[in-house]
Amino acid sequence: MSQPFRAPAPAGTRIDRAERLRFTFDGVAYEGYRGDTLASALLANGVRRVARSFKYHRPRGIYAGGAEEPNALVRLGSGARAEPNSRATQVELFDGLVAESQNRWPSLALDRLGGVHLAWAVIDEDPVPYPDAFSGRYAVLARPHDGVDQNCDGVDGVDADGDGHASVATGGDDVDDADPGLH
Repeated sequence: MSQPFRAPAPAGTRIDRAERLRFTFDGVAYEGYRGDTLASALLANGVRRVARSFKYHRPRGIYAGGAEEPNALVRLGSGARAEPNSRATQVELFDGLVAESQNRWPSLALDRLGGVHLAWAVIDEDPVPYPDAFSGRYAVLARPHDGVDQNCDGVDGVDADGDGHASVATGGDDVDDADPGLH
């Protein structure tokens, strides 16, 4: 078993190097040891990209080693009985484990959904391909009219047309937030 990134013994004292386990990740067969987590076995086999972000489908790798891991969410099993959103750092490796990356189509390496947000930017004529939470279609994420200027534009609420008046929907007095001449 070739694991070029496996720490040599005595590191990983909870790993039983005498018992090899076979598992698959995204259809590729790998080997690990009893005591490995899915994350440690993937890293030992040189797998760095394990998922895509939910919103923009940016590549995600393993960031932490425990329950606090925010990125390495995988689907365990296959078919209708698959379990999504399992943290790879908490899944103990067993022989025959089947795991898949999430939030990608058709594959983790070539994610065609990753460009969807760029297409939205072109359609909306939005100059910012990765808009922040307080612009355009993501304005619903803002907390409107809470006494705090959330996006530092001088207006409490969402001011989509930039006329200095927040929209009625976000607690302001602008009845048409698409027309800067009308408020």
